[in-house]
Amino acid sequence: MTGRFVGEMIERGVLRFGDFTLKSGRRSPYFFNLGSIDDGAGLAMLGEAYANAIVSLGRELPDVLFGPAYKGIPIAVAAAVALQRDHGISVGVAFNRKETKSHGEGGSLIGHALQGRVLIVDDVMTAGTAVTEAASLVRNSTGNLVGVLVALDRQEIVAPGQTAVARMAQELGAPVFAISTLRDVIAYLDSRGGYADSLAQIRTYQREHCVA
Repeated sequence: MTGRFVGEMIERGVLRFGDFTLKSGRRSPYFFNLGSIDDGAGLAMLGEAYANAIVSLGRELPDVLFGPAYKGIPIAVAAAVALQRDHGISVGVAFNRKETKSHGEGGSLIGHALQGRVLIVDDVMTAGTAVTEAASLVRNSTGNLVGVLVALDRQEIVAPGQTAVARMAQELGAPVFAISTLRDVIAYLDSRGGYADSLAQIRTYQREHCVA
């Protein structure tokens, strides 16, 4: 399933290779952006991948999926639809506004109440700012944060012996899971032809900035 997911991400332009400057200022030979999925077929595939990952975690299922604005919103919706369609599992969906609304219903939260077991879904773990804010919203609403699920773990080291995902899990006091990792991307490219240059650059990047 992981190899198929990586292949889909490449085919749909989510995972691209070249020379990119990340939000941190670091230059990277690859870039991952789930915002490139912009049609029904792509969202159906994405929802299926997240739903299958949630079911395969082997844990008690969440009551609510929380998608941090903005990229987490379609992920939460697509995953909830796929959980119902493919697994017969009904979960609530919630997300936040970037700015608190002062009129109408007001507030910063939309959707299902953040109660019970809440799983945050997002695209890729970088600085983790959106996830940290989402976790605060969950806990301030008396929800039980049971974890975070992202599409890709870049496996980048942010402190000696510690990756961004490991640090986030430590800060949140909740596990962080990933559908795929940089190691999976490398394995996929290695199994296909035509990626020699990108593969060499990514392996160099891995040695310099990521877990081995």
